[in-house]
Amino acid sequence: MKTITHSLQFITELDETNPTAIRLLSLPDEMQVLMLEGMLKELLAPMIQPALDELNKGNSFATLKVAK
Repeated sequence: MKTITHSLQFITELDETNPTAIRLLSLPDEMQVLMLEGMLKELLAPMIQPALDELNKGNSFATLKVAK
């Protein structure tokens, strides 16, 4: 099966005076992105699964999935 990878871009705005935000910002950029993307996948993916199931119902040529 052929797959096409595409993405949505999310932006996280941080309050630079918040202690948790300060700790996040002290990490390397790559680690910040990995952590935030991990949280999005863990928290958001299960919430949108019912919508994906509805979109995919009866599809004959393509299925939309959240990449792990």
